[in-house]
Amino acid sequence: MGNEQIPQPASTPATQHRPTTQETSVAGTAHRWLLDRIGDLWALLTDRPISLYAASVLRIGYGLLYLIFLLREFPHRDEIWGPGSPWTPALAEQLFDQTGWNSILLLSDSRAYFELCYVTALVTSALFMLGWRTRVVSVLFAVVVTSFHARSIFMTDGGDNLTLLMALYLVLTACGRRWSLDARRDRLKAARAGNAPEPVRSLYAQQLHDARTTLITVVHNCGILVIAAQVCFLYGSAGLYKIQGPTWGGGTALHYALNLELFQPWPALSHLVDEYPMVIAIAGYLTVLLQVAFPFVLFGKLKYPVLTVLLGMHIGIAVLLGLPLFSGAMIIADAVFLPDRFYAFLPRLWRRAARLTGMWRPAPGRAAEFGSVPSQDRPGVPGSKHRAAACTEGHHAATGLASEQS
Repeated sequence: MGNEQIPQPASTPATQHRPTTQETSVAGTAHRWLLDRIGDLWALLTDRPISLYAASVLRIGYGLLYLIFLLREFPHRDEIWGPGSPWTPALAEQLFDQTGWNSILLLSDSRAYFELCYVTALVTSALFMLGWRTRVVSVLFAVVVTSFHARSIFMTDGGDNLTLLMALYLVLTACGRRWSLDARRDRLKAARAGNAPEPVRSLYAQQLHDARTTLITVVHNCGILVIAAQVCFLYGSAGLYKIQGPTWGGGTALHYALNLELFQPWPALSHLVDEYPMVIAIAGYLTVLLQVAFPFVLFGKLKYPVLTVLLGMHIGIAVLLGLPLFSGAMIIADAVFLPDRFYAFLPRLWRRAARLTGMWRPAPGRAAEFGSVPSQDRPGVPGSKHRAAACTEGHHAATGLASEQS
């Protein structure tokens, strides 16, 4: 009994680490920073629809581009998509079994049905460009582009690939809020309503309305972000692919492209440009550099000169290589990176230039310089009426000032 040892409590190992006050503070700061970034992202997606003017430019651009494309190929429509195409419906069905695509053009082999589909495509493209009932017409436009693209996928160039993607993405966006017949109809409806009080909704109806507005805003913003990501991936992958080739590294890629008979709409012009090898080499290196760096310059003012150079590059591709559809699709896609204040400034710039040349004079009682970005507040949000009233007062003040100066 006397030799028994009393068990001692286990001591804490000396190597066990206890977080210090400084480490706890750093961890808390990182946690708060992460929560702030998540909050900023959530506010970006749900606060208000972004890039409404850019979405409208994409709608107008791709609607007009596809309308011109269909009109240009009107004499050859039967050989490309119709019953007389060498890519027969049987071959298209075999490809669909492998790819999972489909086309409304294959629902019937009647020529009358094909002509009806072609006229429908022309009308749909025009209505989409004008922004008439955009919610429904955008879906029809996506179906039209997908059907014509899938019917004869090997009969057209690569420009319609991007047009197809953008047609699908634009279904998600509120691309009819600006510069459209829908926007004009909403303005006229608001003008007729005047200062009439809004109808009182029940609590359930108001909650349902707010949820619908938030859902539309989130889907639109996600669509815009997907479009921007698509263009970034396109430029980045194209630049990285060019780096792997010896012709782009040696500065001779454009030389070989200019001497391909398939891409010589004006051979004399191509041969004239080819006589300046140093300029061709610099243009090739600059093209690769801009495409690789494009995703990294979008968050600063450097994107404006980059977009300007890319605009010139696409115009050169359209003229020298005879790819207007591809160049047009790329130029329109680049418009998503320009802010709304840029598009809101364009009408003012046009009126100022027209006034200096004597082509335009402001109507009596109309502000000459009023052209700010319209309010994007959602109905039902507290404070939106006060902001709308402030904007109205500012407009009346600007109108009065313009009248006094005139």
